[in-house]
Amino acid sequence: NSCGWFVSAVVSTPEIVENDYYTKSGEYKIDKDGSSTMLNSLMYKLSYYRYGQVMTEYGKPSGFDRVRNCEIGNKDFELEYLDEAYTTEHWIVRIYKVKDDENRG
Repeated sequence: NSCGWFVSAVVSTPEIVENDYYTKSGEYKIDKDGSSTMLNSLMYKLSYYRYGQVMTEYGKPSGFDRVRNCEIGNKDFELEYLDEAYTTEHWIVRIYKVKDDENRG
């Protein structure tokens, strides 16, 4: 499972505790077994925002990540401080902008 980059990207930040992102069995997971920290992290949310509404493959549930071969674990969330500005057709590139003050949660 290639989710380690989520944490590796920010692990040098003192507030980030790498072990919080692991499952009890010591794995990085983004499915229903993922840690609460992983499934609620900003990196996860920016990667999977609105992805739970997408049908990626016939016979698979919405929000099925074909690369990791699993259904994402947190499908129903909103972004509090950011808005999606642009996402490419195949979701390879995603760009966000900071919400205006009056539109923040």
